[in-house]
Amino acid sequence: MIRPIAETRAELEIVRRAQRGDEAAFALLVRAHERRVFNYVLRLLGDRALAEDVTQEVFLRVFQALPTFSFGCRFTTWLFQVTKNRVLDELQTLRRRPRHLVELEDVPSLQVVDAEFERGETVAAVWRAIDGLSLDLKMALLLREVVGLSYPEIAETLEITLPTVKWRIFHARRTVALTLAGRDVRGAERLTRELRVGV
Repeated sequence: MIRPIAETRAELEIVRRAQRGDEAAFALLVRAHERRVFNYVLRLLGDRALAEDVTQEVFLRVFQALPTFSFGCRFTTWLFQVTKNRVLDELQTLRRRPRHLVELEDVPSLQVVDAEFERGETVAAVWRAIDGLSLDLKMALLLREVVGLSYPEIAETLEITLPTVKWRIFHARRTVALTLAGRDVRGAERLTRELRVGV
């Protein structure tokens, strides 16, 4: 799992400079967060080209709204609130206009799985199990395991209570584990330990 990086004074100063219209500072913010935003969007939408477009739109929205950012939460938390809202908008559009989705094997491997399991059917099975989760469970699990947000940050990002976050992540991990066990995937026990089922 990616661990969240604490925002240093230097990073906060970069956000303040970007708020004042410093394009170089905003470019630094984009470089620092673009990959995690893209990976999160890709896992939720399943379409690489669409995820690239949505990621660009997320940063456009951030740029436009940055002057109103009040530092009431971490910048990363706010960024993923913007991302979540943009993804939800896109999912509503997709319900009216379905798109062809890429195969899971075509997207980057799950970051919580160690190198021994980062290949072939096992990783694909994990992603199929995650893809089968409800949107609420999937968003919470991906914010924790792919993006690396803390439980309180996830609560702020998704605008839900901390107990709800904990329940969703527990339920998501348990569902993935049961799905893997049902498919008799080799190494499922180790994978579920990596996903820390029941924690």
